[in-house]
Amino acid sequence: MKKFGTSLYGYNKEDVNTFVKEIAKEYENMLNNLKEVNEENKRLIEQIEKYKDMQSSFNKAILVAEDASNQIKKLAKDEYKQIVDEAKKNASRIVNEALIRADKIERDSEELRRRTALFKRKLRQAIESELEAIEDIGENY
Repeated sequence: MKKFGTSLYGYNKEDVNTFVKEIAKEYENMLNNLKEVNEENKRLIEQIEKYKDMQSSFNKAILVAEDASNQIKKLAKDEYKQIVDEAKKNASRIVNEALIRADKIERDSEELRRRTALFKRKLRQAIESELEAIEDIGENY
């Protein structure tokens, strides 16, 4: 606490005025410091808001990316299933066509065996008939 000197009419006016000026100057400095602190506080709050907005944007971007990733996975899975189903159908069709061809080849083969047997029988009959005719020629002369 500051002590003031006394004069004829009370405290020394000069000491009191000097003290009041010092207090006013300190008060003004404190107000300026408070004003600067408030401005810095506002600036920091604005930055925090910007960062919150950025965080929100990043979170939305992450959600969009996750959604896109899930959609791509689903599309890939659906395409995979479609390719596998188509391959199974094609394999089944190819097997069926092969079975049909094998069955036709076997029928053709069986027909060829039957015709060969028939040809052999007719050829044998023709040869036997010619042999009989040859033997008849020898007996008649």
